[in-house]
Amino acid sequence: MMISTKGRYALRVMLDLAGHRESGYIPLAEIAARQKISEKYLESILSVLSKAGMLDALRGKGGGYRLAKAPEDYSVYDILCLTEGTLAPVACLEAGQNCENAGACSTYPLWQGLDETVRKYLSKFTLVDVLNMKKGSE
Repeated sequence: MMISTKGRYALRVMLDLAGHRESGYIPLAEIAARQKISEKYLESILSVLSKAGMLDALRGKGGGYRLAKAPEDYSVYDILCLTEGTLAPVACLEAGQNCENAGACSTYPLWQGLDETVRKYLSKFTLVDVLNMKKGSE
């Protein structure tokens, strides 16, 4: 499993918004500058997060983006699944897939275990947890 730049940047943006929550709506240009992400690419990521209800967006003067919920209500797993589409280690474990060989496949339980381990691990961490990790390392 390899997390793409889209997933990594989405997590960084969500952390940025969580860390600047008291500032209200944050303009796209400000987020892009802080995170060193092109505005065009960032706009596509913010669009995905907004459409999924993770962010509130406000157009016009004083507009920008902010978290739709409290930072502790977002898991890293949910953010990455949204932006990556899937974190499944093999295609047969992706949502909606029905592997006809699952019963006979000797590696299927191995991949199921890896998928479950990744899900459990990333679901344990919220935006607040990740922000606190960074603070603890400084």
